Amino acid sequence: MTYPPNAPAAQATAQGTAPAPARPGTVPAQPSTAPAGGPPAGRGAWAVGRERLREATTTEPGRLQILGAVLALLVVAFGAVTALEVTDRGSAADDVVSRSQPLSADAAAVYRSLADADTTAASGFLAGTLEPADSRERYAADIATAARLLVKAAANTGGSSESAREITTLNEQLPRYTGLIERARAANRQGLPLGGAYLRYANQTMTGELLPAAERLYAAETRRLHEDDDAARTWPFLSLGLGLLTLAVLAWAQRRNYARTHRVFNQGLLAATAASLVVLVWLLAAHTVARTELNNARAHGQESLQLLNQARISSLTARANENLAVVSRGSVLTADGKNDKYEADYKAGMTALTTALASARELADDDAGRGPVDEAASRTGEWQERHKAARAEDEAGNYEGALSRIVGAKETTGQSFDQVDAALERALAHEQAEFTRSAADARDALAALPLGAAALGILGAAGAVLGINRRLSEYR
Repeated sequence: MTYPPNAPAAQATAQGTAPAPARPGTVPAQPSTAPAGGPPAGRGAWAVGRERLREATTTEPGRLQILGAVLALLVVAFGAVTALEVTDRGSAADDVVSRSQPLSADAAAVYRSLADADTTAASGFLAGTLEPADSRERYAADIATAARLLVKAAANTGGSSESAREITTLNEQLPRYTGLIERARAANRQGLPLGGAYLRYANQTMTGELLPAAERLYAAETRRLHEDDDAARTWPFLSLGLGLLTLAVLAWAQRRNYARTHRVFNQGLLAATAASLVVLVWLLAAHTVARTELNNARAHGQESLQLLNQARISSLTARANENLAVVSRGSVLTADGKNDKYEADYKAGMTALTTALASARELADDDAGRGPVDEAASRTGEWQERHKAARAEDEAGNYEGALSRIVGAKETTGQSFDQVDAALERALAHEQAEFTRSAADARDALAALPLGAAALGILGAAGAVLGINRRLSEYR
């Protein structure tokens, strides 16, 4: 059967259906070309996502899904941020124990070794043309200790330009100093007065170049110690704030759940709250303990160590000047030309020694710490009395009598100095142990928290999701 050109219309008529007639002036509808299931034409995925989110907020299941995602994200973020911040604090506390404080102590030991070498060299010079073997051994041990500690400091300063500069200065000047000492010894063995001049020149190199560089190195490493200590004790405010926010949102979610269902507990949300609360309380407790121990380490260890190091340095300086005053025999005067320079420097060193000992005793918190300091103070007073007797002999023109009271066999200022130095060494060892114990306790207080916070954060997030899913199951 054939149809006319308007075949569709004729075919529809033949099948018993007639197409609706088009109204005059209208354009026939065009078939849609948009793919099925895709976003409307002219709209991107971001717009569609916002539309779906808006639609989700209009239904309770949608709102619950959003709430579950927010709760899980908050709990996980709290655990992660706590782990990161506590790891940073723990690393700083570990640096205090294992790097900063040992380097500061080594720098102080460099200064002490150099000063003791200078003092020992002067004492050996006064002993006569043949220097005692124990004096030479002590001098050699001091120089070897200083050189070894400089190598160690150079390897562990962490790229500090200030410390590296001072270490370079010390390495350059130390061979010059030892060379001058050897020249002084050679001239002294020959009985030449030139030996005294070399000894004074060596002392000038020590006091003008080596000891100031060692002091600056000690100051630089002590500043690094303070920086690490401050970093370890800084409160983790971001973790604390995020923890409080997480607990507040969890409390609000459970109150919302109760208002809609009249069910007091949601086990999943309760578990998430408990996990977050444990992390927050653990964070507060651990950081409080760490700060307390670091405060103890600073007050009863770090500050005491600085004072005791200063006392020991002052005693070494005083002893060196006491020896040089006998060697120079008044040939070196103060700037005003009225007094013996070395005698004036001796008095200044003794004043600094007694002041540092008095301050160190105030900081000592037990008998084990106060005992050596009291002994050092007592021996210092004895040293001063013996020095007055030696000066009286020297001023009376009895050089040999003065010399015997300085470096003689018994009841000498040298013996008093050795007793002061030994007492200070015991006090330093005690305070060093106190500092290390307190700083290590601070580090240990934070050790397990990063892993615990991360694990509890994951468990808390799982609890929040399970708790919300249980509510969602009621709508299915």
